[in-house]
Amino acid sequence: MFGLDEGVDKKIALRREVVFVILSGVFLGTLAVLNILGISRQIDLSFNLGNLHVPFVVFVGVLPYPITFLCTDFISELYGKRRANMVVWVGLLLNIWVLFILWLGGVLPPHPEILENGLPALDNPNYTFFNIRRLTSLATAASMIAYLTAQFVDVQIFHLLKRMTKGKMLWLRNNGSTLTSQMVDSIAVLTITFFWAPDAIHISPGGTVMHGLIILILSNYMFKMVSALLDTIPFILGVKFFSKYLQLDPNEGYQEK
Repeated sequence: MFGLDEGVDKKIALRREVVFVILSGVFLGTLAVLNILGISRQIDLSFNLGNLHVPFVVFVGVLPYPITFLCTDFISELYGKRRANMVVWVGLLLNIWVLFILWLGGVLPPHPEILENGLPALDNPNYTFFNIRRLTSLATAASMIAYLTAQFVDVQIFHLLKRMTKGKMLWLRNNGSTLTSQMVDSIAVLTITFFWAPDAIHISPGGTVMHGLIILILSNYMFKMVSALLDTIPFILGVKFFSKYLQLDPNEGYQEK
């Protein structure tokens, strides 16, 4: 099994593979959900601080996104860089699979009349699918570039900080890698989405395009940042639990064997 469990009791080896499959499954399942939801809805969570109005707008697809970085951090810490990168590549293939199914569903008969807005008439029974297909395709295509960049940044920084701190300061590599990679993702995915499909991003009446785009980027990043900080304790406790349950010490080079 990837050469990781040589000489290890079969029961422990099985545990390690089961945990890996669960973490990978949660990662890939979450990735599929956020791609399907994607940019289908903007959620306005704006609030007031005294007389100051703070705009806070996020896409619905961003809600489950932080869990993907928690999963890759667990995999990086417990199983090493090679497996973490492998899961990232599988995630890319999943994105391509989603695009393929959307394409296939659209080219099979019947073929409804498509209006100027790229969709069938509102009362056409195929309208819902083609609307989902359009939004999901835009979100998935834009996120593929941002996803690859951000996830590889996450894995690289995680292991860079791990080497620099000699396996100590778990909280630093967890937050340092996630906060950096999520900033990369927020900027990339929203910028690509806007220039690829500007009508998919709704700008508040009276606001400029740049202002609206900056609000979206900062709002999505702040949501991810707070989520990353909140998952620090669960991550540290999780690593402690899994290290004992799987009978491994991540700092002893288990994952590099």
